[in-house]
Amino acid sequence: MRIVSPVVVVHGGAGDVPEASRAAHAEGCRVAAAEGLRVLLETGSALEAAVRAVEVLEDDSKYNAGTGACLTEAGTIELDASVMEGTTMRGGAVCALPPFRNPIRIARAVLEEGRHVLYASEGASRFAIAHGFAPADPETMITAKARQRLDAVLAGRAERGWAGGTVGAVACDREGRVAAATSTGGMVGKRVGRVGDSPILGAGTFADDESGAASATGQGEAIHRFGLTRYACDLLRAGLTAQQAADVSIERFGARVSGSGGLIVVDGRGEIGIARNTATMSFGVAREGEDAGAGH
Repeated sequence: MRIVSPVVVVHGGAGDVPEASRAAHAEGCRVAAAEGLRVLLETGSALEAAVRAVEVLEDDSKYNAGTGACLTEAGTIELDASVMEGTTMRGGAVCALPPFRNPIRIARAVLEEGRHVLYASEGASRFAIAHGFAPADPETMITAKARQRLDAVLAGRAERGWAGGTVGAVACDREGRVAAATSTGGMVGKRVGRVGDSPILGAGTFADDESGAASATGQGEAIHRFGLTRYACDLLRAGLTAQQAADVSIERFGARVSGSGGLIVVDGRGEIGIARNTATMSFGVAREGEDAGAGH
């Protein structure tokens, strides 16, 4: 059995965060990674660590997930989230979910229940309520910043992307078991019912103990088409290091489908990779025995 140093890596979304906000975005990721590591060391579960790290970011309105998520063209919140663990490759996901405070926890419940992998819209809401999750008052999750950005997009004054958007985490425990989790509000002014890459296993999220785990961020439609996280884990399986897999995946993603975004990767040895082709992608790294760090 492999013995590795437990590690949690998080991202706070690819894009171009304004210079004045970059340190705060990075710090939020550092805090989330450190909390994920605390849970990993306490429970021994890479899955629980990844979920907890994402939950912290969902509760931080700087990011486009959970509270503070961007709005559809109708001014509503529709949330996407997924989790996957690498030992048996179980996964759970929700998409186009109406306001619930922590969609990543609902995705985790889908995984644990095991009947299906992905629930959408009203079906996702019904599943959540049946499993003890309470719907949120939309006004408690919609921020003034999200309303302003939607107004700017609909008026043609801003692009639909959200700098510091989708959030995600990957984790590896001391026995080499890996997991990944991803959560997003999607694209500003998206059509009602649009689903991005984040809840799709192999696109926004993927985990397999035989290769590694990855979480993606960026242009959802391009990530869908390319299958970015599965591509990265296939490179790990082929023998590339985690950093090589991240770098090559983002290079090919850009070259093949003109995709823009970023990726975090961990392999079963606890080695990590972080890559992007955008101006920024805030991230945090927490490893046993080391101070948590962050960057953008």
